[in-house]
Amino acid sequence: MLVEITMPAMGESIMECTVLSVLKKVGDVLEVDDSILEVATDKVDTEVPSPLAGVIAEILVAENDVIKIGSAIVIIETGVVAVSVPVVALEAETSAVAAAIENDILVSTNYAKPASEIVSTATKFFSPLVLNIAKAEGISTEELYQVVGSGAEQRVTKQDILGYIENRKNQVIIPQRIETPKTDVVRTVSTDGANEIIQMDRMRRIIAERMVDSKRTSPHVTSFVETDMTNVVLWRNKTKDDFKKQTGEALTFTPILIEAIVRAIKDFPMINVSVEGETIVKKRDINIGMAVALPSGNLIVPVIHRADQYSLIGLAKKVNDLANRARLNKLTADDLAGGTYTVSNIGTFGNVMGTPIIVQPQVAIMAFGAIQKKPAVIETPQGDTLGIRQLMFMSHAYDHRVVDGALGGMFVKRVSDYLEGFELDRKLF
Repeated sequence: MLVEITMPAMGESIMECTVLSVLKKVGDVLEVDDSILEVATDKVDTEVPSPLAGVIAEILVAENDVIKIGSAIVIIETGVVAVSVPVVALEAETSAVAAAIENDILVSTNYAKPASEIVSTATKFFSPLVLNIAKAEGISTEELYQVVGSGAEQRVTKQDILGYIENRKNQVIIPQRIETPKTDVVRTVSTDGANEIIQMDRMRRIIAERMVDSKRTSPHVTSFVETDMTNVVLWRNKTKDDFKKQTGEALTFTPILIEAIVRAIKDFPMINVSVEGETIVKKRDINIGMAVALPSGNLIVPVIHRADQYSLIGLAKKVNDLANRARLNKLTADDLAGGTYTVSNIGTFGNVMGTPIIVQPQVAIMAFGAIQKKPAVIETPQGDTLGIRQLMFMSHAYDHRVVDGALGGMFVKRVSDYLEGFELDRKLF
């Protein structure tokens, strides 16, 4: 029987995608979850798995085609008997890499199964099936890079990894350390022996377009507040070791900052809006995006949906989870969709303040600078005195079409008030 396989939904607001490569050809045998295409949206790159087993009868798309969600991509013939291959017991999904985030540095579709996830580098792509097999057989990432792939663009297929495992049993494998590239491959052209022309990768082009569009759309105004973070710093230093022991999670400043943002949004809900034509859409959910720097140098903004529903412990776990999956290129389209307010921690780069650009269609974004020890005037009942305090600048950029200076200024001051009023004797549980 011939069956049409259609392009599955890839997350909220995604209506189309671009075919980066076709991973199969007519006559290839498909098993459930075998990858058919590699596609790109404006949010994430991923592979499209087959929901059925069979033999490919016709491929309906080609590289660089822009296809709609729900449109047919291939036709397969089901019920075809294929050559059997060894069965390997697989775990349901790969475990996340445990990354210690001692400081606040966050260095880094939606299908029903985790088979939509993919780990990629500039030269190698591994499907979730291949990764699961490698994990079950104790094959390290470094060793996996040595497996010769027979798929499109030398991709490692299921048959390749199974064959490698069979041969591996009969020989001693000494993995060689292979440094995986940390940035996207770009083409450089020397023009005069002194300069290079570097072609932007696809993500950088998208970022550039969005930044220009945001500046063109929103008249940006930025308000600044210097806040005393001494209580927050003292509490975190006192708590982080116990927090790690009891939860298994690192306690960074990010969840504390996000908690203050959420509380301030509840006080000033007109910050949590978007603009559609001549109307203002007031959001019910508080979905906080957090800007994450990827190893490639690009930025991505995963979202904590309904952030007001999380405790501080829950926020810490969510922040760490999104950061870990960003590093592994395992964010889904839904992880990147639906943000209503964004935070950016520029202090991780040693910056004291900045003027961030709004993520459209949101109307505001806040940047947190580096926390620095400074002399400050301390007011006491006995009079003013000088002391050393932990101070941090906050930069609040907002869309002046709908957020005036009073609202924008009061909002950032309220965030500061919540941070300065942080209780030193606060209990975690």
